[in-house]
Amino acid sequence: MMIFKKVKYSAFILLFTVLTTDLFAQNSEEDNIAVLNNVIETLRRYFTEDAYWYVTDSLVAENMNSLINFIQNEPVDTVLSRLNKYLKEPGFLFLTRLPENVADSLSIPGYYSNDRLNTDIQRINDELTAKYKDTQADSINIDEIPGIIKFGDGMKLFIDSIYIFPDSLIIPEVIPDTLLEDAESFTRLLNKDSLRAEYVEQKRLAYNDSIVKVFRESNQNMQNSFEEEYRQQVKQLTDSVKLNNYSILKLHNDAAITAINDTIYSALTVLYDYANYIDSTKINIVNIAGDSYSLMLNTQDSNFNRVWLKNEQNDSLGVLVKNLDKRTIQMLIDDGVVISRFRRRGTRQFDFSSLNNNTVNLFDVGKRYVVETPWQLRLNTNVGFTQTHISENWQKGGQSALSLLFILKGTANYSRADGKIKWENSSEIRNGYIQPGGENSELQKNDDKLELTSRFGVNAFKKWYYSAELNFETQFFRGYKYPTSTYPDPISSFMAPAKTFIKLGLDYKPNKDFSLLLSPVTVKNIFVKDTMLIDQTKFGIGEGEKSFWEPGLNADVTFNKEIVKNIIYTTKYKMFINYKDPLQKFDINWENQVNLKLTNYINMQMMLHMIYDDDVLFPVYDKNGDPTGVEKPKLQLKQLVTVGFTYNISRNIMRTRRIG
Repeated sequence: MMIFKKVKYSAFILLFTVLTTDLFAQNSEEDNIAVLNNVIETLRRYFTEDAYWYVTDSLVAENMNSLINFIQNEPVDTVLSRLNKYLKEPGFLFLTRLPENVADSLSIPGYYSNDRLNTDIQRINDELTAKYKDTQADSINIDEIPGIIKFGDGMKLFIDSIYIFPDSLIIPEVIPDTLLEDAESFTRLLNKDSLRAEYVEQKRLAYNDSIVKVFRESNQNMQNSFEEEYRQQVKQLTDSVKLNNYSILKLHNDAAITAINDTIYSALTVLYDYANYIDSTKINIVNIAGDSYSLMLNTQDSNFNRVWLKNEQNDSLGVLVKNLDKRTIQMLIDDGVVISRFRRRGTRQFDFSSLNNNTVNLFDVGKRYVVETPWQLRLNTNVGFTQTHISENWQKGGQSALSLLFILKGTANYSRADGKIKWENSSEIRNGYIQPGGENSELQKNDDKLELTSRFGVNAFKKWYYSAELNFETQFFRGYKYPTSTYPDPISSFMAPAKTFIKLGLDYKPNKDFSLLLSPVTVKNIFVKDTMLIDQTKFGIGEGEKSFWEPGLNADVTFNKEIVKNIIYTTKYKMFINYKDPLQKFDINWENQVNLKLTNYINMQMMLHMIYDDDVLFPVYDKNGDPTGVEKPKLQLKQLVTVGFTYNISRNIMRTRRIG
């Protein structure tokens, strides 16, 4: 709310200033000074004093400071012309700010505070504790557990046939009188009854132990359910709070950015109009005789000055020069000057047939020759090297590493002079390795590519060519899934896999920077040379086979542009749609590269490579990191930033062609 109050207050002052100044022409000097101080203070507050506001363009900040200095020090006409460009650009943001830098977030309606979040988490804990309280073993008497046999009721286990007495403890239901009359027999009967009672009690205790064990296992499952439900509810609440707070802060911050930029725009307009009104420029007009005439250009008044123009014969012509504003002049010829216009003169008719006997046969002149450069050869070499060493007593920690990247690109392009035939050939070789620190570290490969492309085109109409292309891609060395064991199994090697595309279609080339190849007739072939070493099924090849092919539609887009001086952006986008499963199976290969030329031999390259291939399968793991036995295609990403040595070779093969 504090930001909105500040914005509304500043906007009110600036709007009042703009409506009342009338380009400062009708105000007093004191009023003009008060208005200028107000807008200068506003600009300085947001461009220099408030650390939470970021300038979107460094040139804007430079021009803004120059304009403020212009008001207080000296005229800067160049600054006005630059700032006028931003004033005319709709919706241009002079300042911006990140949502997390909003200082008064707790006062924003709908913002979820941390105290409130902790309270809701405690509420979840209390509710779940009450829900699972009756199932906790510590809070329940063992005698109250369902199924427990109480003391003295042990015979129920034998009546219900849960247990059976051994033969030695069986007492007949009807005791013969002979046993009661015989003292020794009666004593044995009493002892058997005592042993029988002890046996019943042992079985009762054993049965109760089994009931308690089952109950406790069930109770442990309930405790696990309590913890899992608590974790899920807390995570759901936390995620929703993060999303809510980000949306609230972004909406609030976007409104603040718009309001502040409107304020900046109003303040800048006031300063621009004022500077444009009071500034003046002195120009000198010099004629051929060296006479100089001075003229002041401004918007406050208009004056005529007479300038004498002269030619080499020292003839004079008076011209009146008048300034209309600080950037425009008007020129008038003096009154009394008479202008004589040229008139066409008459010519005598001449019979050119009289020269027939002396004419020269132009066919006797030797033929002319023209030099052509149909072949253009290019070679680019780049070597990037990175070394990091960290000693054992380096407090911040880390690991030493050594990396090397070698890139070789070459092109050989043929283009006929009339543009009817084009033949483009390119190759790319990439190899990179990294040596991590540590005693057991291994040399690891982080880049390996061999790609050959040849495209032949015949002009069809305008910028379109009937084209055929052959594209081949593989790698040089074996690839592993790092970290590896001492004798690892490779997952790829030379010609395993090897990918080949044969394409027929139309190529659109409006200029040298852009190319679009649409190939409705495309054949994709995947080949694995050594199926004993490499598992071909990982690349969509069936068991017992070494290759497969599939027809489809292919689209290639190539764009290469120098964005600014010494910064070149290159993108290559390839998409293949399988005709067999057009809505389910498709491949995407997209390379993006930015090349920054630091010197003639040093450059920095940034690359982002994305691949999605339905034929390349990866294992799927569960949340514990264990394999599920399922494999499916996944998006492959590779990002690279390197600074290294670069060397370019460019040569045009020239030949002569006779004309006519």
